[in-house]
Amino acid sequence: MQFYKFEGFTVSENWSEEDNDRRVMREKVRKISMKTNSFNQNQQRKAYAFVADASEDTVTIGVIVRNYADIHKLISGYLQAIEMELKDTCLEEITFNNFRNMLSCADRYDYINDDDEVLEQFDLDKLNARFGRSVEYGENILDCCDKKSVYNEARRFLAKDTFIPELDRIYAGSTKHKVSGHPVHYMIQTDDGETRKGMLRVLLQALYANSRILSKRYIFLNIRPGENFSRAVYECLYKSSFGGAVIVRYLANDDTEEYYANCDRDTIETLCEVMKKYCNQVLTVFCFPRECTSSKDIFYENLRNISIVELKEEFVSGERAIDFLKMLAKDNEIRTDKKLFEKLEDEKGYLAPDLHDLFDNWYNNKLKTGVYPQYKDIATAKREVVKAAPKGSAYDELNQMIGLDEAKKVINQALNYYKAQKLFADKGMKSDHPAMHMVFTGNPGTAKTTVARLFARIMKENNLLSKGNLIEVGRGDLVGKYVGWTAPMIQKKFRDAKGSVLFIDEAYSLVDDRNGSFGDEAINTIVQEMENHRDDVVVILAGYPDKMEELLQKNPGLRSRIAYHVPFNDYDTAALCEIAKLIAKQKGLTFTDEACNKLTGLFDAARNESDFGNGRYVRNVIEKAKMTQASRLLTMDFDSIESEDIALITADDIEIPKSSAKTEKKQIGFST
Repeated sequence: MQFYKFEGFTVSENWSEEDNDRRVMREKVRKISMKTNSFNQNQQRKAYAFVADASEDTVTIGVIVRNYADIHKLISGYLQAIEMELKDTCLEEITFNNFRNMLSCADRYDYINDDDEVLEQFDLDKLNARFGRSVEYGENILDCCDKKSVYNEARRFLAKDTFIPELDRIYAGSTKHKVSGHPVHYMIQTDDGETRKGMLRVLLQALYANSRILSKRYIFLNIRPGENFSRAVYECLYKSSFGGAVIVRYLANDDTEEYYANCDRDTIETLCEVMKKYCNQVLTVFCFPRECTSSKDIFYENLRNISIVELKEEFVSGERAIDFLKMLAKDNEIRTDKKLFEKLEDEKGYLAPDLHDLFDNWYNNKLKTGVYPQYKDIATAKREVVKAAPKGSAYDELNQMIGLDEAKKVINQALNYYKAQKLFADKGMKSDHPAMHMVFTGNPGTAKTTVARLFARIMKENNLLSKGNLIEVGRGDLVGKYVGWTAPMIQKKFRDAKGSVLFIDEAYSLVDDRNGSFGDEAINTIVQEMENHRDDVVVILAGYPDKMEELLQKNPGLRSRIAYHVPFNDYDTAALCEIAKLIAKQKGLTFTDEACNKLTGLFDAARNESDFGNGRYVRNVIEKAKMTQASRLLTMDFDSIESEDIALITADDIEIPKSSAKTEKKQIGFST
């Protein structure tokens, strides 16, 4: 289908004057609406034309054409039917979204009866955002380009072995006025977004110039393995693209691509079935990462008799790499020097984005040292990034906490990794967004939840997560009471945690005694959602060390998706005393020397209890000491109490909390 906007100025000198008379204008709109309805009934749903707006002396008309009609003849017939003559007209192809807005405008001004009914007539109602859709897509309109410009642009993609020969084949064919089918469809493989967009643009420009596609409009959509996918909407997209092209970008991740390709066979089969159904009416271009093999193989299994041309960027070295750099220099009207070519490593292959980055670094330095030497001593932004420390109050709070060396180390590693990607992309470091999922293992009171909250804030404050909230859940929030409830509950939690941290406390509680239980379904769903949302959700699984190991053994796929295992060790006596002083300081309190000594003995004994609560135990001791201090102060003479007395905790204020279990920790092995 093609969508058009036709505009022109009215020939009648009285048209704008009539607009000032509401009664006359209403009658004019009514007549246009009646004649529009009559004209379109005769089109038998092959086309639809309507007035979208007719203010002052300008008239805007929208047109949809289902098949390959003479658009100028159609518009001329419509103008004759509504008895309207226009001058200085302009016709342009537009996107469906713009066409839909024109329909809505026509409905609002009563030039048509119902815009939704028009969309239903052409099977486009499922693309209407008001009714919701489960496939996100975009649209573009091609710019026309001559043959010489097409080839000049194509040489910039370093795809000489595949792309240039295909352009030769396209331009070798005879230009037809009517597209009768597509002899081939395409697969583009590249990891660089700009290269992909450029190759798509040039390919479609060549096809349009040779009447291999009739529409300048093309649709593009991203398909992520494991995400919800609606065949009805996808098929509707194809119906709306007759005469044009659909670009399907399959977003498989290199490290888990094989696993998810097999899990996502149903989606791939649907993509291929719809593509084959409309293969003669719509050109399809599938886009994959460079090393995406498993998914591509499954696509080929389902495409069968469809002929596919693969367009893949190439690695170049030696003279080809030098020639490419010279071309970039020529484009920028600057002379090359030895420093540019010295950056090329022998026997190393380069893709076009690599050479662009290499050239840009040289060019920027050339500007600063040669063209504008007055700026040679100004530090680059990257140097400032290297010197910059992680920012934010949450990062400061974490560093002020006692112990937690392993947790601090992991968080610093994560921040440094993202910084390094920005800094060293031009030196060959692959830029991606790695999964940051973690397992926190430790006994009660070792600050697992506190660190998770701080970690979420740190990721937000350093622009690594968009929201940085902490969504805390347990088994009851993830496992449904009935069959079919569990997966939707978990998927909703992941949606709620988008841009944030999903903290699953006591995650080991998901492990059931029998296979195939609700707990197993929950774990399997969590594994899938962790991969689906690896770019925008960080999952932290927390629990006791031995029980968390049981959970990881239950599902090997879960272990493979954990980037960091962070142990939270029990605090020693010295650390517990430091925690006590820190908590007291936050409350405006201090300890006498005798109180400190009593705390040391208290913590030494408490650490041998089976239910020892680490930092939680310390906090309880301080809270109890505050209450005991209050009782002590009330027995003293009120006038004799100074502010120093109120801020001081003595040894008498410290009592040994009643333990829920007096038994000592069990020892493993033999004792004498």
